[in-house]
Amino acid sequence: MKTLITGGTILSLDPAVGDFARGDVLIRDGIIEAVAERIDAPDADVIDGTARIVLPGFVDNHRHSWQTAFRGIGADWTFDDYVTAMHGTFKPHYRPEDVYLGNLLGRLEALHSGVTTMLDWCHAGQRPEHADAALAGLRDAPGRSIFCYGAGYRTADRIEAELRRVRSGVTDSGLVTMALGLRGPGEVTMDTVAGDLKLAAELGLRTSMHVIGGPAGRPVAELRAHGLLSDTTTFVHANGLGDDELRMLADAGSSVSISPDVEAKMGFGWPETGRVLAAGLRPTLSADDCPSAAGDLFAAMRTAFAVQRGLDGSLNSRDLLDFVTVDAAQSCGLGARTGSLTPGKDADVILLRADDPTVFPVTDAAGTVVTAGHPGLVDTVLVAGQVVKRDGRLLGVDLPALQARLLASRDRIAAAAGVPLDGSWRPGPSRG
Repeated sequence: MKTLITGGTILSLDPAVGDFARGDVLIRDGIIEAVAERIDAPDADVIDGTARIVLPGFVDNHRHSWQTAFRGIGADWTFDDYVTAMHGTFKPHYRPEDVYLGNLLGRLEALHSGVTTMLDWCHAGQRPEHADAALAGLRDAPGRSIFCYGAGYRTADRIEAELRRVRSGVTDSGLVTMALGLRGPGEVTMDTVAGDLKLAAELGLRTSMHVIGGPAGRPVAELRAHGLLSDTTTFVHANGLGDDELRMLADAGSSVSISPDVEAKMGFGWPETGRVLAAGLRPTLSADDCPSAAGDLFAAMRTAFAVQRGLDGSLNSRDLLDFVTVDAAQSCGLGARTGSLTPGKDADVILLRADDPTVFPVTDAAGTVVTAGHPGLVDTVLVAGQVVKRDGRLLGVDLPALQARLLASRDRIAAAAGVPLDGSWRPGPSRG
């Protein structure tokens, strides 16, 4: 089966392939076969890329999709408010069906916004049934997803049996794969961290860990002292880490995921994009959570870009596109499969409208995507060569029915938690 995307402005994100003011992309059996100014393939299905910017699908390597039902409720929250609300107030009332709907609608939202690969950092698993529901939600969405299971989140519980159980049902060859969301220093003992990392390595799982330094301590230095840094771990946020700790991560080949909107709003400090780059690391970007931030990577790019330019004038628009494509794919262990329009990689491709009044006329495609891009531009999305969104609409999805179910889920949880949904409620002291 062959598909030919014709006549688009191509941003390949691969220096060896280059960009094209007008170019074609040929896909065969879900794999990118060629990218060139003109390709002759008379027997291919044609997607007209005229007045479109064609680029690799975005990669979000840190998102808590189970919280989708409470979009926007935390616009004014601090981090302590967030912990109290989502983990202490709402989560105890989540049923498996609620987790399923949050993950499914959250994953569809990401696809709708051009995120073809998403790591779902799931810390909603109060029982095995919650974890199974979260995984099912990802599987029922037609995207490339990584179920990053935060088993035992904020507890010292043993997780080996549960992790093995879930891992036994997830392969590395499908669109939905698996990782381990680590408990970090300050949450559990270093022996527990070491045991979790050993188990992850045995099960062939990459790992992700939330980490904050400064007054909270020197977690990366502590991990290094115990020989627990590796190139298979992504460290989320990294605010307040010492310059030497960032260099430790670079030396280990680790990666860093920055959630600029959440970090700037919730009191973490300025996003560490520039310091991460200065330490020799390639930053990646993520949406984090939609109760308090936008669920798309256009917003994350714009915030990271504006903040860093304001701080020291560094970064250019191409950097930001790298952060949400090739660099993020590499952080997920998927650099050989996705993240750029490179022949031989899976055809994870998005087409953005260049004739929309909010971006027209497009003079510099990369600059336009970063400074003016938004989900409304996402016209077409392909995952492994399959069209999952066309002409601005997700295919094969009954959105009205799913949205009605999500609303009912939100209302039931809020009622059980005693939280009014009129904007008057504010979280109390942290309980989670």
